[in-house]
Amino acid sequence: MVLDTIDHVTLSRLVAANAVSSAHIIGQAGGWGIVIKYGVTERALAAKRGSMRIFRKFETLVAYLKTMGVFKYEVDATGFDPAALKNTHRAEIASARMTATHDAAAYDKWFREQVQAAIEDPRSSISNEEVTAHFAARRKEIEQRINSSR
Repeated sequence: MVLDTIDHVTLSRLVAANAVSSAHIIGQAGGWGIVIKYGVTERALAAKRGSMRIFRKFETLVAYLKTMGVFKYEVDATGFDPAALKNTHRAEIASARMTATHDAAAYDKWFREQVQAAIEDPRSSISNEEVTAHFAARRKEIEQRINSSR
């Protein structure tokens, strides 16, 4: 079941406007998620990257809801998997993010070097007018061949 998400700021505004009709805490592999219902719309609380925010500890989620002003909620622990908590290490996740960051930085450095090398290339460049004229002549030649074969 894929739900649309709601961010922290929007949730706080809905709570302030007394528009939240219910909150459902849903057990997930690796922690707990929250689905907020306002009107006929249900939205999962989003993490910074847009996916559903997962709280590793139930107590942390309850404290978050209390600070938001949500004091009543339903809990569905059907999908909760305590073994998944032990398999997900923050260090591994942080390491993967750091690796991705370094890979992106290395690619950025390589790309900038390529651009700089192209800028410093001593060979003469071709003007836009020359290229446009060249391809216009080629198009005309191809059109003539097509028209002569008809």
